[in-house]
Amino acid sequence: MSTGAPPATLDGLLQVLPVPLFVVRGDRLVFTNDALRTMLGLGEGELPTILEFSARFSPDEQAWVEPLARALSRGEPLPDQPTWGRMQGTDGRQHQLTLLHAPGRVPEEQLVLLLDAEGGDAVRRLSTVLVSTAAELLRCRDETAVLELAVEAVHRQGFYVSVMLLEGDFLRHGPLRQEPESVAIAERLYGQALHEVRIHRSAMPHLTDVLVRRKATFHPDAFGMVRKIHPPDVADSIQSIYPPGSRALDAPIFVGDEPFGVLAVQSSTLTPANAGALELFAQLIGGALENVRHHRAAEERLAEVKRLQGELVASERLTALGEAAGVVAHEVRNPLGAILNTVAVLKRESRLGPSGAAAVEMLEEEAIRLEDIVRDLLDTVRPLEPRPRPVHVGELVHRALGQLHGREELPTPRMAVDEAPDVPDISGDETLLQLAITHLMRNALQASPAKGTVRVAVRRVPQGVSLVVEDEGPGIPGVDPQRVFEPFFLTRANGRGLGLAIVRRVVLAHGGTVHAGARPEGGARFELVLPL
Repeated sequence: MSTGAPPATLDGLLQVLPVPLFVVRGDRLVFTNDALRTMLGLGEGELPTILEFSARFSPDEQAWVEPLARALSRGEPLPDQPTWGRMQGTDGRQHQLTLLHAPGRVPEEQLVLLLDAEGGDAVRRLSTVLVSTAAELLRCRDETAVLELAVEAVHRQGFYVSVMLLEGDFLRHGPLRQEPESVAIAERLYGQALHEVRIHRSAMPHLTDVLVRRKATFHPDAFGMVRKIHPPDVADSIQSIYPPGSRALDAPIFVGDEPFGVLAVQSSTLTPANAGALELFAQLIGGALENVRHHRAAEERLAEVKRLQGELVASERLTALGEAAGVVAHEVRNPLGAILNTVAVLKRESRLGPSGAAAVEMLEEEAIRLEDIVRDLLDTVRPLEPRPRPVHVGELVHRALGQLHGREELPTPRMAVDEAPDVPDISGDETLLQLAITHLMRNALQASPAKGTVRVAVRRVPQGVSLVVEDEGPGIPGVDPQRVFEPFFLTRANGRGLGLAIVRRVVLAHGGTVHAGARPEGGARFELVLPL
C-alpha cells in the first residue's frame, strides 16, 4: 500500500466491509478493500488511477462520473451526489452504484464508498412481483391471509422476512420466513413458541423509532443490529446461520393512521434500491389490511341491518298476531268454557251407554286440545315481564320431565340428562322459564322416534348457564334453523308452530340467546344460554 494509506487498525476494518470502497489521493487510488477488488478484478496491490477507475462506468454515466473524478484528483469541492449509475464488473454483471464520499485521514485524501443496487433489472423484477402480489392482497378477506401472502411473496425473492405485530406497548412475531435453526434458538431463549412471545417496545427501540417516524430504516450491517437486542452468545449463533454481509430493512405498516407493525427483511442481497421497493410494499400491505377491515365492518353493518329488519318484521307480525289472538281468546274461550262445563255434566249422567261415554270423552279431549292452542297463542303474544328470583335450571329440567312423562300424545324415547355439578343458580322468572323449558323438551320428544334418545345437558359457560337439548328426529332440513322460532313455522304435520316461538320470547326476555342447528349424527340441536 502506498504512503497515506489508512493506519493498520482502520485498514483491517475497511478491508472486511462488504461495501466496495477506496481511498483516493490526487489522481490515484491509494487503498482498495477486498469487496472492490473482487468486483473490478484487481490484483493484490494493483491501484488504478482515478481516470482508469471512472472508465469502468458505462459511457452513459460519464456525464456525472468525469466531473466527479476530476474534482477528486484535484482536491476540488465535489459536485452534488450523483444518482445511481451502472458499472461493468469482472463477472460480466452490471452493478448499479452510487458514490458516497467523506474526508480521509488527512486533508488531501477522500474516502469513497460504492453502494451497489445489485442491478436495475433485479429491482424491476422485485417491484413487478410485489405489485402483482399487492393486487392479490386486495382480494384477501382475512388479516392473517394478507400477512401470510405478503411474507411468502417477499421470501420467494430470496429474502428472510417476518412481521412484528404491535399490540399496545408490546411487539409480537406474526407470520415469518426465517431459518428454522434461528427460530429454534429464539424459542429456547424465550422458553415458548416464538409467536407467543411478547416483547416490550422499549426492548426494541429500532422498531419503535420506525413506527414513530413512520419511515423505513435500512441497516447496512444486520448483525450489528442483532447484537443490540440479543445476548452475545445468541447473536453469535444467529450470525453463524445467516449469510455473511447480511443487511436489514425495517419498514412500518400502518392501517389508516394507526400503527400495525413492522415488515422486517434481511438478506445479503438487500440494497437501498430494492429496500425502497419493499418499503412501498409495506405501505401496500397496510392498504390491504385496511381493505379487510372495511369489508369486515361492511359485513357487520349488513348483518346488523338484517337483524334489525328481522326484528321489525317479527315485531309487526307479533302485533298482528296479538290482535288476532285477542279476538280468538274472547270469541273462543267463552264457548270452550261452556262446552267443558257441559262435558262435566254429561260425564255424571248414568244413562249414557258405552258409545255415548266414548263420544263425551272424545269431545272433552278435543275441547282441551283447543284450549291448549288458545293458551299457547296467548303465551306467544302477551307481554313478558319477568319477575326474577334465584332459579336452578337443572331443577326446571327435571320438573319438565315429570310434567311430560306418560303423556299419551308424546312418544316415549329414552331420556339422558347430564347436569354438571357446578351449575349455579340464575336470576329469572321461574314460571316463564319453566314454560320455555317444557316447550323445548316437548318439541324434542315429539320429534324423536319411539326408540330414540333425547339428550339434555346443563353446563356452566362463560356467558352464564347453557341448556342443550338434542333429539334423533328428522332435524331441520332445507331451511334456516333460526326460522323454527317464528310463530306458526312447522317442521312436522301435526305441530302447532307456537312452542319454539314461546321459547325464544322467554329467553330473549331474560337477556339470553337461543340457537337451533343440526346434530352431526342426525337430528336437531337446541341451545339456550341464560345469563347469571
